[in-house]
Amino acid sequence: MQADDRGFADVLTLTFPTAKGLEEERDRSAKAVAKLLILAKASGRLRKDFAHQDVPPILMANAGVVMATKEAAPEAWRRLVGYLLQVFAAERAEPLADPPTKA
Repeated sequence: MQADDRGFADVLTLTFPTAKGLEEERDRSAKAVAKLLILAKASGRLRKDFAHQDVPPILMANAGVVMATKEAAPEAWRRLVGYLLQVFAAERAEPLADPPTKA
């Protein structure tokens, strides 16, 4: 979605205090992601220390790759996402620093 819709990362990672409807939708999406993370951890596929606060920095990092490579290598983001999915796998989990306190 980020590669096709440049506003996607902004909507999920930024706050818009004057846009109540947008904030409500962002919060609804965040809750849905949190539920998905719980299910993925319960399945044993997602590392136990992955936190919902990890999602915004990941989206921002991928958005940076999408923007920086859009002309020269528009599919470069796929490789980054592939690496990230491997890192998030439970079987590869090693201790990390604590997640950000705000996101």
